[in-house]
Amino acid sequence: MKKNLFFLVLSLSLLASPIYASFPISKEKAQTEVKSELIIDAQDLELSQELSNADLASFADESSDDDEDRMSSKEEEMLITVLLWFFLGWAAAHRWYKKKPVGWNILYILTGGGCGIWAIVDLVNILTGKF
Repeated sequence: MKKNLFFLVLSLSLLASPIYASFPISKEKAQTEVKSELIIDAQDLELSQELSNADLASFADESSDDDEDRMSSKEEEMLITVLLWFFLGWAAAHRWYKKKPVGWNILYILTGGGCGIWAIVDLVNILTGKF
């Protein structure tokens, strides 16, 4: 039984890195995305040159509201991660939600969160924003 468990953990850890690296991005797609971003940036530049100073000031006020919304979405994401850690931490739901590597998530499940140590480290990292 111990040998089977050992070989299972060993095979999962060896398979984790090829699984993680098995989704390459084609160069053509990446270049197309960069070109489209450059076109959008050029259009934004032309648009901003057409705006008057008063319009720019009102635009700055609106963007500050967007910054507040972004902060609340980060807080919501942290809350979701903490709730997943609390209720489904045994299944590494918080790690799957934050798209951590598959092999490490499976190892987390098999070891029970590293006998609770990884679970506590994950909680601290979530609360400090370093997860």
